[in-house]
Amino acid sequence: MSRILAYTSPARGHLFPLTPILDELHSRGHEVALRTLSSQVELMNSRGFEAAAIDPAIEAIEQDDWDAPNPRAALKRSVATFCARAELDGTDLQRAIEQERPDALIVDVQCWGALAAADAWGGPWASFCPYPLPLPSRDAPPFGPGLRPARGSLGRLRDRILRPLVFGTIERSVVEPLNEVRARFGLDAVDATTMFTRPPRMLYMTAEPFEYPRSDWPENIRLVGPCAWDPPAEPPEWLAGVDRPLVLVTTSSELQDDARLIRTALEALAEEEVEVVATAPAADVAEIDVPANARVLPFVPHAPLLDRAACVITHGGMGATQKAIARGVPVCAVPFGRDQLEVARRVGVCGAGTRLPAKKLSPSNLRKQVRAAMACRAGAERIAEAYAATGGPTYAADVVAELVS
Repeated sequence: MSRILAYTSPARGHLFPLTPILDELHSRGHEVALRTLSSQVELMNSRGFEAAAIDPAIEAIEQDDWDAPNPRAALKRSVATFCARAELDGTDLQRAIEQERPDALIVDVQCWGALAAADAWGGPWASFCPYPLPLPSRDAPPFGPGLRPARGSLGRLRDRILRPLVFGTIERSVVEPLNEVRARFGLDAVDATTMFTRPPRMLYMTAEPFEYPRSDWPENIRLVGPCAWDPPAEPPEWLAGVDRPLVLVTTSSELQDDARLIRTALEALAEEEVEVVATAPAADVAEIDVPANARVLPFVPHAPLLDRAACVITHGGMGATQKAIARGVPVCAVPFGRDQLEVARRVGVCGAGTRLPAKKLSPSNLRKQVRAAMACRAGAERIAEAYAATGGPTYAADVVAELVS
Protein backbone atom coordinates (compact mmCIF):
# COMPACT_ATOMS: atom_id res chain seq x y z
CA MET A 1 0.00 0.00 0.00
CA SER A 2 0.97 3.64 -0.44
CA ARG A 3 1.93 6.46 1.89
CA ILE A 4 -0.25 9.56 1.50
CA LEU A 5 0.74 12.98 2.86
CA ALA A 6 -2.09 15.49 3.29
CA TYR A 7 -1.56 19.20 3.97
CA THR A 8 -4.22 21.71 5.07
CA SER A 9 -4.56 25.39 5.84
CA PRO A 10 -5.20 26.37 9.49
CA ALA A 11 -8.97 26.02 9.21
CA ARG A 12 -11.24 23.33 10.62
CA GLY A 13 -13.63 24.03 7.76
CA HIS A 14 -10.95 22.66 5.43
CA LEU A 15 -9.64 19.83 7.59
CA PHE A 16 -13.00 18.31 8.53
CA PRO A 17 -14.28 17.61 4.95
CA LEU A 18 -10.91 15.99 4.20
CA THR A 19 -11.06 13.75 7.27
CA PRO A 20 -13.54 11.12 5.97
CA ILE A 21 -11.45 10.80 2.80
CA LEU A 22 -8.35 10.14 4.87
CA ASP A 23 -10.38 7.71 6.99
CA GLU A 24 -11.33 5.79 3.86
CA LEU A 25 -7.74 5.69 2.59
CA HIS A 26 -6.53 4.51 6.00
CA SER A 27 -9.21 1.80 6.13
CA ARG A 28 -7.90 0.46 2.82
CA GLY A 29 -4.44 0.01 4.29
CA HIS A 30 -2.77 3.19 3.07
CA GLU A 31 -0.49 5.01 5.51
CA VAL A 32 -1.75 8.54 6.09
CA ALA A 33 0.49 11.38 7.25
CA LEU A 34 -1.07 14.77 7.89
CA ARG A 35 0.05 18.33 8.53
CA THR A 36 -2.74 20.53 9.88
CA LEU A 37 -3.67 23.09 12.52
CA SER A 38 -2.18 22.35 15.92
CA SER A 39 -5.48 22.23 17.85
CA GLN A 40 -6.61 19.20 15.82
CA VAL A 41 -3.44 17.10 15.83
CA GLU A 42 -4.46 14.96 18.82
CA LEU A 43 -7.88 14.26 17.30
CA MET A 44 -6.36 13.30 13.96
CA ASN A 45 -3.81 11.01 15.59
CA SER A 46 -6.67 9.26 17.37
CA ARG A 47 -8.02 8.28 13.94
CA GLY A 48 -4.83 6.40 13.12
CA PHE A 49 -3.12 9.10 11.09
CA GLU A 50 0.46 10.26 11.67
CA ALA A 51 -0.49 13.89 12.27
CA ALA A 52 1.70 16.86 13.14
CA ALA A 53 1.19 20.61 13.23
CA ILE A 54 1.93 22.95 10.37
CA ASP A 55 4.49 25.68 11.00
CA PRO A 56 3.05 27.73 13.91
CA ALA A 57 3.98 30.92 12.09
CA ILE A 58 1.33 30.03 9.49
CA GLU A 59 -1.39 29.80 12.12
CA ALA A 60 -0.28 33.16 13.50
CA ILE A 61 -1.30 34.84 10.23
CA GLU A 62 -5.03 35.39 10.74
CA GLN A 63 -7.73 36.40 8.29
CA ASP A 64 -8.83 40.01 8.71
CA ASP A 65 -10.91 40.44 5.56
CA TRP A 66 -14.10 40.68 7.64
CA ASP A 67 -13.03 44.17 8.75
CA ALA A 68 -12.61 45.53 5.22
CA PRO A 69 -14.87 48.43 4.13
CA ASN A 70 -15.96 46.82 0.82
CA PRO A 71 -15.69 43.53 -1.15
CA ARG A 72 -12.70 44.67 -3.23
CA ALA A 73 -10.76 45.60 -0.10
CA ALA A 74 -11.79 42.29 1.50
CA LEU A 75 -10.40 40.37 -1.49
CA LYS A 76 -7.11 42.26 -1.23
CA ARG A 77 -6.85 41.40 2.45
CA SER A 78 -7.57 37.73 1.77
CA VAL A 79 -4.93 37.63 -0.95
CA ALA A 80 -2.44 39.28 1.39
CA THR A 81 -3.18 36.59 4.00
CA PHE A 82 -2.73 33.74 1.51
CA CYS A 83 0.49 35.29 0.17
CA ALA A 84 1.91 35.72 3.67
CA ARG A 85 1.08 32.11 4.49
CA ALA A 86 2.52 30.99 1.13
CA GLU A 87 5.89 32.39 2.16
CA LEU A 88 5.86 29.61 4.78
CA ASP A 89 3.58 26.75 3.73
CA GLY A 90 5.54 25.86 0.59
CA THR A 91 8.76 25.23 2.47
CA ASP A 92 6.74 23.65 5.29
CA LEU A 93 5.35 21.08 2.86
CA GLN A 94 8.79 20.51 1.38
CA ARG A 95 10.10 19.66 4.84
CA ALA A 96 7.19 17.30 5.38
CA ILE A 97 7.90 15.57 2.06
CA GLU A 98 11.51 15.04 3.10
CA GLN A 99 10.41 13.63 6.46
CA GLU A 100 7.52 11.46 5.29
CA ARG A 101 8.70 10.37 1.82
CA PRO A 102 5.14 9.99 0.52
CA ASP A 103 3.92 8.27 -2.62
CA ALA A 104 1.26 10.94 -3.17
CA LEU A 105 0.12 14.30 -1.82
CA ILE A 106 -3.28 15.86 -1.09
CA VAL A 107 -3.00 19.64 -0.71
CA ASP A 108 -5.54 22.26 0.40
CA VAL A 109 -6.44 24.63 -2.46
CA GLN A 110 -5.99 27.56 -0.06
CA CYS A 111 -2.29 26.82 0.56
CA TRP A 112 -0.69 28.61 -2.36
CA GLY A 113 2.91 27.89 -1.44
CA ALA A 114 2.15 24.23 -0.73
CA LEU A 115 0.35 23.93 -4.07
CA ALA A 116 3.46 25.23 -5.80
CA ALA A 117 5.68 22.87 -3.81
CA ALA A 118 3.44 19.93 -4.79
CA ASP A 119 3.52 20.97 -8.45
CA ALA A 120 7.32 21.20 -8.36
CA TRP A 121 7.67 17.91 -6.45
CA GLY A 122 7.13 15.70 -9.49
CA GLY A 123 5.10 12.92 -7.86
CA PRO A 124 1.35 12.25 -8.04
CA TRP A 125 -0.78 14.76 -6.19
CA ALA A 126 -4.27 16.10 -5.82
CA SER A 127 -5.79 19.25 -4.41
CA PHE A 128 -9.12 19.59 -2.63
CA CYS A 129 -11.55 22.50 -2.53
CA PRO A 130 -14.29 22.80 0.14
CA TYR A 131 -15.72 26.09 -1.17
CA PRO A 132 -17.17 27.17 -4.55
CA LEU A 133 -14.58 26.98 -7.32
CA PRO A 134 -14.33 30.33 -9.11
CA LEU A 135 -13.94 28.68 -12.52
CA PRO A 136 -15.25 30.49 -15.59
CA SER A 137 -17.93 28.54 -17.46
CA ARG A 138 -20.24 29.20 -20.36
CA ASP A 139 -22.99 27.58 -18.28
CA ALA A 140 -22.62 29.54 -15.03
CA PRO A 141 -22.78 33.21 -14.07
CA PRO A 142 -19.55 35.11 -13.41
CA PHE A 143 -18.27 34.15 -9.98
CA GLY A 144 -18.32 36.45 -6.97
CA PRO A 145 -21.40 38.67 -6.68
CA GLY A 146 -23.86 35.79 -6.33
CA LEU A 147 -25.75 36.42 -9.57
CA ARG A 148 -28.70 34.32 -10.64
CA PRO A 149 -27.96 31.93 -13.52
CA ALA A 150 -28.68 33.55 -16.87
CA ARG A 151 -32.13 33.28 -18.39
CA GLY A 152 -32.73 34.03 -22.06
CA SER A 153 -30.73 36.23 -24.40
CA LEU A 154 -30.53 39.17 -21.97
CA GLY A 155 -29.10 36.94 -19.25
CA ARG A 156 -26.50 35.51 -21.60
CA LEU A 157 -25.59 39.03 -22.69
CA ARG A 158 -25.18 40.02 -19.03
CA ASP A 159 -22.77 37.15 -18.50
CA ARG A 160 -20.74 37.96 -21.64
CA ILE A 161 -20.34 41.55 -20.50
CA LEU A 162 -19.58 40.81 -16.85
CA ARG A 163 -17.41 37.70 -17.24
CA PRO A 164 -14.22 39.52 -18.38
CA LEU A 165 -14.77 42.20 -15.74
CA VAL A 166 -15.18 39.70 -12.90
CA PHE A 167 -12.37 37.39 -13.96
CA GLY A 168 -10.20 40.38 -14.78
CA THR A 169 -10.47 41.29 -11.09
CA ILE A 170 -9.45 37.75 -10.12
CA GLU A 171 -6.59 37.91 -12.61
CA ARG A 172 -5.27 41.16 -11.15
CA SER A 173 -5.94 40.46 -7.50
CA VAL A 174 -5.22 36.74 -7.19
CA VAL A 175 -3.34 35.34 -10.16
CA GLU A 176 -0.49 37.82 -10.22
CA PRO A 177 0.58 37.27 -6.60
CA LEU A 178 0.01 33.52 -7.00
CA ASN A 179 2.40 33.49 -9.94
CA GLU A 180 5.01 35.26 -7.85
CA VAL A 181 4.75 32.33 -5.43
CA ARG A 182 5.01 29.82 -8.28
CA ALA A 183 8.05 31.57 -9.73
CA ARG A 184 9.97 30.96 -6.49
CA PHE A 185 9.53 27.24 -7.16
CA GLY A 186 10.64 27.54 -10.78
CA LEU A 187 7.12 27.03 -12.14
CA ASP A 188 5.41 28.58 -15.13
CA ALA A 189 2.62 31.11 -14.79
CA VAL A 190 -1.09 30.25 -14.54
CA ASP A 191 -4.26 32.17 -15.26
CA ALA A 192 -7.71 32.30 -13.66
CA THR A 193 -8.57 28.89 -15.14
CA THR A 194 -5.29 26.98 -15.11
CA MET A 195 -4.65 27.81 -11.45
CA PHE A 196 -7.35 25.20 -10.76
CA THR A 197 -6.48 22.79 -13.56
CA ARG A 198 -2.79 22.40 -12.67
CA PRO A 199 -3.40 19.73 -10.01
CA PRO A 200 -3.70 16.32 -11.71
CA ARG A 201 -6.93 15.90 -9.73
CA MET A 202 -9.07 18.47 -7.95
CA LEU A 203 -11.44 16.97 -5.38
CA TYR A 204 -14.33 19.44 -5.46
CA MET A 205 -16.46 18.94 -2.37
CA THR A 206 -19.94 19.46 -3.75
CA ALA A 207 -22.25 18.06 -6.42
CA GLU A 208 -24.70 19.14 -9.06
CA PRO A 209 -27.36 20.48 -8.90
CA PHE A 210 -26.28 22.39 -5.77
CA GLU A 211 -23.35 23.48 -7.91
CA TYR A 212 -24.56 24.86 -11.23
CA PRO A 213 -24.56 22.06 -13.84
CA ARG A 214 -21.88 22.62 -16.47
CA SER A 215 -20.94 21.05 -19.79
CA ASP A 216 -17.37 22.35 -19.65
CA TRP A 217 -15.89 21.01 -16.41
CA PRO A 218 -12.11 20.73 -16.76
CA GLU A 219 -10.86 17.14 -17.05
CA ASN A 220 -9.15 17.15 -13.66
CA ILE A 221 -12.22 18.16 -11.61
CA ARG A 222 -13.96 15.44 -9.62
CA LEU A 223 -17.20 16.34 -7.81
CA VAL A 224 -17.14 14.17 -4.68
CA GLY A 225 -20.01 15.57 -2.61
CA PRO A 226 -19.57 17.62 0.56
CA CYS A 227 -17.81 14.86 2.58
CA ALA A 228 -19.41 16.39 5.67
CA TRP A 229 -17.82 15.28 8.95
CA ASP A 230 -17.88 16.26 12.62
CA PRO A 231 -15.70 14.98 15.47
CA PRO A 232 -17.42 12.05 17.22
CA ALA A 233 -19.43 13.27 20.21
CA GLU A 234 -22.36 12.22 22.34
CA PRO A 235 -25.58 14.22 21.95
CA PRO A 236 -25.94 16.85 24.69
CA GLU A 237 -28.19 15.65 27.53
CA TRP A 238 -30.60 18.56 27.17
CA LEU A 239 -31.43 17.61 23.57
CA ALA A 240 -33.67 14.73 24.72
CA GLY A 241 -35.94 17.27 26.43
CA VAL A 242 -36.50 19.38 23.31
CA ASP A 243 -40.02 18.75 22.00
CA ARG A 244 -40.40 21.71 19.63
CA PRO A 245 -39.01 22.14 16.09
CA LEU A 246 -35.31 22.93 16.40
CA VAL A 247 -33.58 25.77 14.54
CA LEU A 248 -29.80 25.64 14.50
CA VAL A 249 -27.85 28.89 13.96
CA THR A 250 -24.23 28.51 12.86
CA THR A 251 -21.52 31.11 12.39
CA SER A 252 -18.07 30.96 10.84
CA SER A 253 -15.28 28.94 12.45
CA GLU A 254 -12.95 31.75 11.28
CA LEU A 255 -13.43 35.22 12.70
CA GLN A 256 -15.75 37.50 10.76
CA ASP A 257 -18.38 40.03 11.77
CA ASP A 258 -21.30 37.58 11.94
CA ALA A 259 -22.25 37.65 15.65
CA ARG A 260 -25.19 39.87 14.68
CA LEU A 261 -26.65 36.87 12.87
CA ILE A 262 -27.07 35.18 16.25
CA ARG A 263 -28.46 38.33 17.88
CA THR A 264 -30.98 38.81 15.10
CA ALA A 265 -32.00 35.14 15.05
CA LEU A 266 -32.65 35.12 18.78
CA GLU A 267 -34.81 38.23 18.52
CA ALA A 268 -36.61 37.03 15.39
CA LEU A 269 -37.54 33.64 16.85
CA ALA A 270 -38.06 34.54 20.52
CA GLU A 271 -41.84 34.26 20.23
CA GLU A 272 -41.94 31.40 17.77
CA GLU A 273 -42.78 27.82 18.76
CA VAL A 274 -39.23 26.62 18.10
CA GLU A 275 -36.10 25.77 20.06
CA VAL A 276 -33.10 27.82 18.92
CA VAL A 277 -29.53 26.58 19.36
CA ALA A 278 -26.75 28.91 18.21
CA THR A 279 -23.08 27.94 17.97
CA ALA A 280 -20.41 30.61 17.94
CA PRO A 281 -16.91 29.08 17.60
CA ALA A 282 -15.31 32.41 16.65
CA ALA A 283 -17.91 35.14 17.20
CA ASP A 284 -18.02 37.31 20.33
CA VAL A 285 -21.39 36.62 21.96
CA ALA A 286 -20.60 37.59 25.56
CA GLU A 287 -23.14 40.43 25.66
CA ILE A 288 -26.01 38.65 23.87
CA ASP A 289 -29.38 38.41 25.65
CA VAL A 290 -30.65 34.85 25.32
CA PRO A 291 -34.46 34.31 25.36
CA ALA A 292 -36.12 31.38 27.12
CA ASN A 293 -36.42 29.27 23.95
CA ALA A 294 -32.74 29.52 23.02
CA ARG A 295 -29.20 28.43 23.87
CA VAL A 296 -25.95 30.05 22.73
CA LEU A 297 -22.91 27.80 22.96
CA PRO A 298 -19.29 28.08 21.79
CA PHE A 299 -19.54 24.55 20.42
CA VAL A 300 -21.97 21.67 20.26
CA PRO A 301 -21.83 18.68 17.89
CA HIS A 302 -23.94 19.56 14.88
CA ALA A 303 -24.79 16.01 13.78
CA PRO A 304 -27.29 15.13 16.55
CA LEU A 305 -28.89 18.57 16.25
CA LEU A 306 -29.26 18.22 12.50
CA ASP A 307 -31.07 14.94 13.04
CA ARG A 308 -33.75 16.97 14.85
CA ALA A 309 -33.55 20.28 12.98
CA ALA A 310 -36.41 21.86 11.03
CA CYS A 311 -34.10 24.52 9.60
CA VAL A 312 -30.53 25.77 9.83
CA ILE A 313 -29.63 29.46 9.69
CA THR A 314 -26.10 29.78 8.34
CA HIS A 315 -23.71 32.56 7.43
CA GLY A 316 -23.50 30.98 3.98
CA GLY A 317 -20.28 29.09 4.60
CA MET A 318 -20.02 26.13 2.25
CA GLY A 319 -19.25 23.61 5.00
CA ALA A 320 -22.11 24.43 7.37
CA THR A 321 -24.58 24.91 4.53
CA GLN A 322 -23.83 21.63 2.77
CA LYS A 323 -23.62 19.73 6.07
CA ALA A 324 -27.25 20.65 6.77
CA ILE A 325 -28.50 19.96 3.26
CA ALA A 326 -26.66 16.62 3.17
CA ARG A 327 -29.00 15.53 5.98
CA GLY A 328 -32.04 16.85 4.15
CA VAL A 329 -32.37 19.92 6.39
CA PRO A 330 -33.36 23.17 4.61
CA VAL A 331 -31.24 26.27 5.09
CA CYS A 332 -31.74 30.00 5.45
CA ALA A 333 -28.41 31.47 4.29
CA VAL A 334 -27.37 34.98 5.33
CA PRO A 335 -24.09 35.74 3.52
CA PHE A 336 -21.63 38.26 4.97
CA GLY A 337 -18.78 38.08 2.45
CA ARG A 338 -16.06 35.85 1.00
CA ASP A 339 -17.63 33.09 -1.12
CA GLN A 340 -20.84 33.18 0.91
CA LEU A 341 -22.74 35.21 -1.69
CA GLU A 342 -22.26 32.35 -4.14
CA VAL A 343 -23.21 29.66 -1.62
CA ALA A 344 -26.36 31.51 -0.57
CA ARG A 345 -27.47 31.99 -4.16
CA ARG A 346 -27.03 28.27 -4.85
CA VAL A 347 -29.23 27.46 -1.83
CA GLY A 348 -32.10 29.39 -3.35
CA VAL A 349 -31.56 28.29 -6.94
CA CYS A 350 -31.52 24.57 -6.11
CA GLY A 351 -34.61 24.85 -3.88
CA ALA A 352 -32.91 23.72 -0.67
CA GLY A 353 -33.80 26.85 1.29
CA THR A 354 -33.82 30.63 1.22
CA ARG A 355 -31.37 33.48 1.01
CA LEU A 356 -31.31 36.80 2.91
CA PRO A 357 -28.56 39.33 2.11
CA ALA A 358 -26.80 40.56 5.26
CA LYS A 359 -27.66 44.17 4.41
CA LYS A 360 -31.35 43.23 4.71
CA LEU A 361 -30.92 41.29 7.94
CA SER A 362 -33.58 42.24 10.45
CA PRO A 363 -35.74 40.23 12.85
CA SER A 364 -38.83 40.49 10.67
CA ASN A 365 -37.04 39.64 7.43
CA LEU A 366 -35.19 36.72 9.01
CA ARG A 367 -38.36 35.34 10.58
CA LYS A 368 -40.08 35.42 7.18
CA GLN A 369 -37.19 33.69 5.42
CA VAL A 370 -36.87 30.99 8.11
CA ARG A 371 -40.55 30.16 7.78
CA ALA A 372 -40.13 29.93 3.99
CA ALA A 373 -37.02 27.76 4.37
CA MET A 374 -38.87 25.29 6.58
CA ALA A 375 -41.16 24.59 3.62
CA CYS A 376 -38.17 23.59 1.47
CA ARG A 377 -37.44 20.19 3.04
CA ALA A 378 -38.30 18.31 -0.16
CA GLY A 379 -35.75 20.40 -2.05
CA ALA A 380 -33.09 19.80 0.59
CA GLU A 381 -33.76 16.06 0.50
CA ARG A 382 -33.42 16.07 -3.28
CA ILE A 383 -29.99 17.68 -3.03
CA ALA A 384 -29.01 15.26 -0.25
CA GLU A 385 -29.74 12.39 -2.64
CA ALA A 386 -27.55 14.04 -5.29
CA TYR A 387 -24.71 14.39 -2.78
CA ALA A 388 -24.97 10.72 -1.84
CA ALA A 389 -24.97 9.67 -5.50
CA THR A 390 -21.45 11.03 -6.01
CA GLY A 391 -20.00 8.32 -3.77
CA GLY A 392 -18.57 10.87 -1.33
CA PRO A 393 -15.39 9.92 0.57
CA THR A 394 -15.37 6.46 -1.06
CA TYR A 395 -15.23 7.97 -4.54
CA ALA A 396 -12.70 10.61 -3.45
CA ALA A 397 -10.43 7.88 -2.07
CA ASP A 398 -10.80 5.99 -5.36
CA VAL A 399 -9.57 9.09 -7.20
CA VAL A 400 -6.51 9.40 -4.96
CA ALA A 401 -5.75 5.68 -5.15
CA GLU A 402 -5.98 5.82 -8.94
CA LEU A 403 -3.40 8.61 -8.96
CA VAL A 404 -0.98 6.52 -6.94
CA SER A 405 -1.42 3.44 -9.08
